[in-house]
Amino acid sequence: MPCGAGSTAISSAADQHILKETGMRTILIPCDGSDNALRAVRYAASLAKELPDVHLELLIVQDPLPQTVYAALAEQEIAHWRAGEADLILQPAREILDAKNVQYQVSTCVGSPANEIARHAHETKCDAIIMGTRGLGAVANLMIGSVATKVIHLVEIPVTLIK
Repeated sequence: MPCGAGSTAISSAADQHILKETGMRTILIPCDGSDNALRAVRYAASLAKELPDVHLELLIVQDPLPQTVYAALAEQEIAHWRAGEADLILQPAREILDAKNVQYQVSTCVGSPANEIARHAHETKCDAIIMGTRGLGAVANLMIGSVATKVIHLVEIPVTLIK
């Protein structure tokens, strides 16, 4: 069933039921280091503990660098900087998953967050996405949108939003 604008966060028991009934096994967790993203990591970790055959994948989407940076630095320097930045952002999420002894994989990409999350979910055949939301009010969300809202509209897999 495609996920649409009416998608909401649901209880852990309900998510466990969906995962069991549909055979879902790979959950993508976009992570930007925010408190809400870390709550999504904790939530996904609790699901993975209950269903050990569930595979978690952390994804960090980095912003493209200005062209002037590319002109000033070598590709190796940029790659090294990006890797260091990703490690800093993902460290708290890794600590959560390691403490719960949950297996996970990490992927990184560069681009527009919503588009890259949707692309990655499609290309890697993820079964569901659990992600944080910034918790903008309805009016602000309509005016400026959010990554979570855009992801919901771009994917056809279940999306659980964690606030």
